[in-house]
Amino acid sequence: MTLLSAADIDRGLDVLAGWGGDPDGIRCRYSAPDFPTAIALVDAVAVAAEEADHHPDIDIRWRDVLFVLATHSEGGVTDQDLRLAGRIDGIARGLGIV
Repeated sequence: MTLLSAADIDRGLDVLAGWGGDPDGIRCRYSAPDFPTAIALVDAVAVAAEEADHHPDIDIRWRDVLFVLATHSEGGVTDQDLRLAGRIDGIARGLGIV
């Protein structure tokens, strides 16, 4: 895997509203309409992350869920993080979280 530059990360995140970051990690906070929907988001992302064998850091605060992605074995952000960010975004949208 290859670490991405800040410019590569910015280009990759252009299509993902709310996502930002730098070569150390990318992040997005989603606000669900209620706590059960926030937990449903985390549950669905857990399944996707397990399938990808790539796991985000997750912080849950009532209805707000923060995802932080970095490929720790590589020391920063890789394409794998951008792909998982896209999956997380799709899951959130599917649950009506934008």
